[in-house]
Amino acid sequence: MGPTLLFDKSALQALSIDESVWLDQFFLPVICPIFYVETLADLEKAIRAGRTPEQEVGLIAARTPEVHGYPNVFHGQLCVANIQGYPVPLDGRPAIAGGQPVRAGNRTGLKFDVAPEAEAFGRWQEGKFLEIERKYAAAWRASLSHLSFDEVIEELKKIKIIPEKCKTLEEAKKIADAIVNSRDRPFEVMAVTFALLGIPPQLSRPVLERASAMGYPSLASFAPYVAHVLSVEIFFYVAVAASQISKEWVTNKIDLAYLYYLPFCKIFTSGDKLHRRCAPYFLRDGQQFVWAQDLKNDLKNIDVFFDTLPENEKEKGLFTIAGHPPKDGDYLVSKLWDAYLPGWRTRPETKPPKDPDAEKKLVEHLRKFTDAEPLEPDEVDFDVNDPENLALARKVRRRKGKWWQVPKDLKSSDTDKE
Repeated sequence: MGPTLLFDKSALQALSIDESVWLDQFFLPVICPIFYVETLADLEKAIRAGRTPEQEVGLIAARTPEVHGYPNVFHGQLCVANIQGYPVPLDGRPAIAGGQPVRAGNRTGLKFDVAPEAEAFGRWQEGKFLEIERKYAAAWRASLSHLSFDEVIEELKKIKIIPEKCKTLEEAKKIADAIVNSRDRPFEVMAVTFALLGIPPQLSRPVLERASAMGYPSLASFAPYVAHVLSVEIFFYVAVAASQISKEWVTNKIDLAYLYYLPFCKIFTSGDKLHRRCAPYFLRDGQQFVWAQDLKNDLKNIDVFFDTLPENEKEKGLFTIAGHPPKDGDYLVSKLWDAYLPGWRTRPETKPPKDPDAEKKLVEHLRKFTDAEPLEPDEVDFDVNDPENLALARKVRRRKGKWWQVPKDLKSSDTDKE
């Protein structure tokens, strides 16, 4: 498992099935809700054009990470939580939902069932589509339609933003930063925040009371994730009004919405020119933007590298034959590991001999943990934000493309847990 990586639909579409296997193997892919929105849009376009959904969406579903992929919580939900005072980590970790506190023997921790989104893509590969696939699209359409472009510009003028004065994308970002970092006009800034982000108005009073108790800090101090999303919003509308971004604003807004999820990754990869222009303005120190074609080329070379192994080795599964990217040669993925996982090159290659009894005990422990009943709130006596153990249920294809993702001789019932 490598560094967290946010990808957009264009990056995934550029990959072959075999290349997508290596994306999943050497990164922790962050699957953001906008990816589902874009994919569902392709499904609806196919139906309108008389094409089969399987042809249009099946290729995307087949390439979606399933071994290490983490569906991220919708940014709207995170904003509502953050503005009420709930922390949202912004350090490159994906925000995943559904963790249930459990206890198995003297071990405690969180278990996560198979995410509904992962279930959805599994069905899509079989041409089956349910309403769950439409929930993110509906939420996103609602967020787009509650204000017109002109209404947004009028809201921005209430906080003294004159978009026409902006001449560059860099200036647009400075304007956005000035708003979220300022303590001036707290009521106006909060009103714009609620309006642009679609936060329920009934939260206004308790939120303002909390801000008052804190001495009306800047939005960046008060609700850091909300401030990040608002800065993307302001940047976008100012840039469009100043003709720095195309007037095809709805399409571009969907594309730029991937930037809402930058706090939950270390690397962002895309083949979208708008992302290439805009993402660098929102990257934290230590984050990287990787052009999708460069990553594709490298994954193709890695596929060739491991394809030289004999078949009996490949049948042992990727975790056995490819615990890390190649150490020799000029590989982009290896360099990204150097940046985010220092020391991986010097770790010993040898593994201790397998102990059948120890393995059996480990499997029994994992099964007890994943089968344990969730604890009641008053039974949780550990920090759920820093659990001792994590168990994530997965549905993993035994073979993807030409690669055995798990050992060929592994029992089928063992392939649905990580």
